[in-house]
Amino acid sequence: MVSSAVPISDTLKKIWDKWNLRGIIILSLFLQVFLIFCAPLRKRTSSKWVIVPIWLSYLLADWAANFAIGLIASSQTDTNGRRDNGGLLAFWAPFLLIHLGGPDTIIAISMEDNALWPRHFLGLIFQVLAVAYVFTMQSTRENKLWWPTLLLIFPGLVKYGERTRALYLASLSSLKDSILAVPDTGPDYAKYMDEYSSRKDANLPIHIHTHEGRGSAESKIETHPVEEGPDNIKNIAVVQKAYQLFEISMGLIIDLLFDFHQRNESRAYFLRTTAEEAYTLIATELNFMYEALYTKAHVVHSVWGYVLRATSFGTVWIALGFFYKLDKHGFHRFDVRVTYSLLLGAIALDSIAISMLILSDWTVVKCGQKCCSLATILMDKHLNLKRAWWRPTEKWKMLFGRWSESVSTFSFINYSLKECRRVPPTVMDYVGLLGTKIIRILWLNVIWVEMKYIIIYRLRDSGELWKFIFEELKSKSEVAVDPQNGSKICSARGEWILKKYKENYYGDKPQEYDKLRSQVYLGDDVTYDRRILLWHIATELRYYDEKKESNAGDEKKSNAHREYSKTLSDYMLYLLVMQPDLMSSVAGIGQKRFSDTFAEAKQFFEKRALRSDATPEDACGKLLKVNTEIKPVNVKGNRSKSVLFDACILAKELKNLEWKLISEVWVELLSYAASHCRPSSHAQLLSKGGELVTFVWLLMAHFGIAEQFQVLEVQARVKLIVEKPPGESFSWSGEKPPG
Repeated sequence: MVSSAVPISDTLKKIWDKWNLRGIIILSLFLQVFLIFCAPLRKRTSSKWVIVPIWLSYLLADWAANFAIGLIASSQTDTNGRRDNGGLLAFWAPFLLIHLGGPDTIIAISMEDNALWPRHFLGLIFQVLAVAYVFTMQSTRENKLWWPTLLLIFPGLVKYGERTRALYLASLSSLKDSILAVPDTGPDYAKYMDEYSSRKDANLPIHIHTHEGRGSAESKIETHPVEEGPDNIKNIAVVQKAYQLFEISMGLIIDLLFDFHQRNESRAYFLRTTAEEAYTLIATELNFMYEALYTKAHVVHSVWGYVLRATSFGTVWIALGFFYKLDKHGFHRFDVRVTYSLLLGAIALDSIAISMLILSDWTVVKCGQKCCSLATILMDKHLNLKRAWWRPTEKWKMLFGRWSESVSTFSFINYSLKECRRVPPTVMDYVGLLGTKIIRILWLNVIWVEMKYIIIYRLRDSGELWKFIFEELKSKSEVAVDPQNGSKICSARGEWILKKYKENYYGDKPQEYDKLRSQVYLGDDVTYDRRILLWHIATELRYYDEKKESNAGDEKKSNAHREYSKTLSDYMLYLLVMQPDLMSSVAGIGQKRFSDTFAEAKQFFEKRALRSDATPEDACGKLLKVNTEIKPVNVKGNRSKSVLFDACILAKELKNLEWKLISEVWVELLSYAASHCRPSSHAQLLSKGGELVTFVWLLMAHFGIAEQFQVLEVQARVKLIVEKPPGESFSWSGEKPPG
């Protein structure tokens, strides 16, 4: 009977048997080196060309180490020529435990990975058992590497244990347990009432005095900004204050209720800061949050972490000394080189990790100004490389920056034009159509659109956009004296700006204000996703229409707000279309509405013979020429969710408004999204270069403008005062009975 199996030549089998383990070992070491250097880039860029290789390396690293341990375990019973090298292969097994522990710079790709810490814990148990099996098998034979193998098991356990514990501490359930670990019962009510009853029964004259107290989670935020002084002291102070804010903001991820005093002190502090200082504080605070959720920072930066890291590092050096002095007769020469690569690689990786540990913001918090002057100066030099984008350190941002300092923008008009086919179509159009269908079949359409049509706007080119957003939110925070006002402000989608304009410009012009309100607010029945798409297309139509007719004499300030409006408009559409997980709680049927609007725009452009190389100005000009006297819903019905020509109507109305008003409306729409998206979604974005909306979310929280975070009332303190003869009295605060 002829076998149906695919024949494999004996040569290929021999090559596989000889190089499979060695190749996987080398691959595993290479992946560790790649991840320790490249994983930090995740927080500094949103480029898929960087994120995807890191994601693949992260998954491949675990597979390679697990596969290699399996090969080593199976080789212990191999009688086909590996027994003479069995001791050396067993010596490699602990290195794979170290590799499974991963570098300090990455423990998870997403927040969901942290929740899978039990899987890693079980993996730790089974892989340790596999290594123990290999070690036991070799202990029954003559093994010259018995002692160094035993030594290396310790750093393997430390590394893998660190990763498992870091994943556990970064999981949402663990965060809740740690933050809510100490329950607060308040003053002892039963004791208070017993004392009250006894005094009352004794007919003693008593009265109750209630005064304001502090919450249980008493914050330590200083309400004055960082004082001017030497730059090295100021830089360190900023990092330390950012850490104080981070300890509070971590509670926001699990929807922890804000303490009354925490809100007021944070708000008072940020009202006295500048836009630059607030940016640096929030960037540093988010960096702490990223490292707590996606790296080993929480585990390593502790007394036990330092001790274990130093011990394991020394153990690898001792193992290297053992192997160097060892008689290597009987070992294959290439295997000896692989072993040296593993030993030196482990030392190099630990050395890099220790240097990163020393230069970390966590070390600045722990040491701070307690260090000697030389160490303080060195800390300052390193912190200078991380400062805001307007500092002259742009060339180092990719290596030392705390986030990408950019926003992704997506233009509806440009996208609709580029997707149009040529008239008449060419052969390349049909090829492109076929390629598009293949991409959609493979579920890669979003990645393709993002890589082809997303334009990156570099905030570091100018800090003016951030300053504008900061000042807008600061002015709102000044009004939000109490939590109720803060809740109303963050739930506004344009009406708060209208209220300000009514008070300043339209107080005695009710008819003009009603017209303005109908143009800007659009009504309570307009959903948020519909409002975003309407305002985006209308902003683009006016922007390109004015750009076509603009001249060099335009007022600079007007141009600035026009650019703010265009950038924020494109950014909000990017969030709506490309970040559906983030916007799911506010977007509604945003994906469906965008799809219908895009289809109608593409159909319109193709019927007007607009090719893919047409300019946005020409496209907007043709849209604005359409007669829109009758509302589209009266002609088309409401089956289609397209808002294309509704946006044309809005664009014609916006021509009479100042760009400053339009830019302020966009800040309000951005603020609404920031405060209504799930906090865990904000945390997820930290591993993808970060987003401006996350900065706005945290800035709003510090300004006291919040809705989803209920603000707790202050805890009252009650004193029971018993009057005695003149000049004598005593009181009890409810915490300890008098006596």
